[in-house]
Amino acid sequence: MSNTNTNQRVGIFIDVQNIYHSAKNLYHARVNFNELLKYVVGRRQLVRAYAYVVKSDPATGEESFFEALRKTGLELRSKDLQVYPDGTKKGDWDVGIAVDAIRSAAALDVVVLVTGDGDFVPLVQYLKLGFGKDVEVAAFGRTTSARLKDATDSFVDIEHIPRALLKINERVDNGEDRNRDNRRPRRPIRRSY
Repeated sequence: MSNTNTNQRVGIFIDVQNIYHSAKNLYHARVNFNELLKYVVGRRQLVRAYAYVVKSDPATGEESFFEALRKTGLELRSKDLQVYPDGTKKGDWDVGIAVDAIRSAAALDVVVLVTGDGDFVPLVQYLKLGFGKDVEVAAFGRTTSARLKDATDSFVDIEHIPRALLKINERVDNGEDRNRDNRRPRRPIRRSY
């Protein structure tokens, strides 16, 4: 990303569901949000950084994940997972992210969207044309909409950010951890995210 102008004011808007699941499914890894933030901000001035999460089941340990996000300096926006009578589930933040980005635009020079979702193309266009803002996107290149990449001023592939991906220990069939000493059993961590 072009982050050499130290006078630029930056706002970051992270679609946690999108990024979390891409990291897990593509790389069997989780995102180091602290490294991600440092990289996309660079030497510029961070004004606000929001992480948008969906709460599903407290028993899954997601609250510790949310607390880890808060400790990186992210402001959490959370909502409950919607479950419909037919069993379908919905838990996206597209409208909330768009509203916050537009509401914050006057105080920012650069808007960084951390998502690969092509639904954000109209937001990118509006921020650029309507507000004259630079819009950058950070996401995984393999799962990012080509239209979103084309619409943005700058795209960075999270895969190429040093230390941004933390490998999740793989489990072998007998339940032992491939990356740990087999003499110490380990309980699996359950997360809904």
